[in-house]
Amino acid sequence: MADKNNNKKMTVEEAGCKGGEATAKNHDREFYEEIGQKGGEATSKNHDRDFYEEIGQKGGEARAKQRGNNSNEK
Repeated sequence: MADKNNNKKMTVEEAGCKGGEATAKNHDREFYEEIGQKGGEATSKNHDRDFYEEIGQKGGEARAKQRGNNSNEK
């Protein structure tokens, strides 16, 4: 594969993409389920009910905006 940056340094975004692609090639669905479970457990240990209420509220507001912009969807 040719270096699309002509030997320039890779951006953080490009490096992240490259790493993500390599991880996806080397791991299966169970891997992602396991790290997601671990992340969820760590989040629940580090945050209280107010945190979940706040992110739920933000998510609901964002979804309402999406529905407003897509008024022909049901």
